[in-house]
Amino acid sequence: MKEKSQLEIWMAQIRANFLLLVVLLVLIGWGLVFKYLPEGVSFNWFDAILVMLGALSAHISVNLFNEYSDFQTKIDFKTERTPFSGGSGMLAKGFLQPGQVIAAAIGTLLFSAVVGVYFTFTAHWSILVISLIGAIAIVFYTSFLARYMLGEFIAGLALGTLVVIGSFVALFASPEMSLSQAMPLELILISIPPGILTSLLLLINEFPDVEADKEGGRYHLVIRFGRGKSAYIYTAGMILTFVILALIPILGITSNWLLLALLPFPLGIRAAVGAIRHGGDIPKLIPYLGMNVMVVLGTDFLIALSLFISVFS
Repeated sequence: MKEKSQLEIWMAQIRANFLLLVVLLVLIGWGLVFKYLPEGVSFNWFDAILVMLGALSAHISVNLFNEYSDFQTKIDFKTERTPFSGGSGMLAKGFLQPGQVIAAAIGTLLFSAVVGVYFTFTAHWSILVISLIGAIAIVFYTSFLARYMLGEFIAGLALGTLVVIGSFVALFASPEMSLSQAMPLELILISIPPGILTSLLLLINEFPDVEADKEGGRYHLVIRFGRGKSAYIYTAGMILTFVILALIPILGITSNWLLLALLPFPLGIRAAVGAIRHGGDIPKLIPYLGMNVMVVLGTDFLIALSLFISVFS
């Protein structure tokens, strides 16, 4: 068997294959910035890249804190790992030491915090609030939030809605703006579907880990309601996501190009039906976990694409 390089180990440890989510969320923010920038004002690419790096660093940090906690609570040794859930297993397999992972978690958290402080002073005070919510989500997700049925909500908020809002505010707002000027209604409404989708991503990925999570002290929606009822919660969330996406342009709040983001809806329904039928049979559920990932990433991508098309068409 080929030995893993340090790069391969760390890419697995930070769950690099899941980082595309935050890239797409930031791109949604970028798209709205292009739409709202006054004529004659150029897009600040330095700040835009800094926003992207800060968001990626925050995502990496929460992944590392989560992996460290799962190792410490022994969840890593009991979980039924799938391509979409159960963590990387790098610590459990001995590829890295816990001290290395927690140090990297703290380092990436500090970097994202510095980025947040920078934009608090250069853009708008609301970035401080967004950064604090993000920091709380990162540090206390596994040790507290995931133990009191708050995990899905805070994941959708901090790794969905607030990434879109924060990316926009950091690049568009100025210190003298009011909150309503810094966060227009279109931004708020468009940020909601990505937040729901992130929550659903976590929710369905918890199905394979119920027993291990319960033993490790977690208490999330799937533990509380069981896989059957949670599948219906997932279905309701999926439908709500696309209803909101359809209503925003219908109400004249944004361009009709946003209707492009409805394209993944049939696949989302297939994933929901799969969760209802096979929620308790993990091997049969795995293809639907993959469909869910495609729906989440595809919808976020199409939201971003629709915004750029509306600006440059």
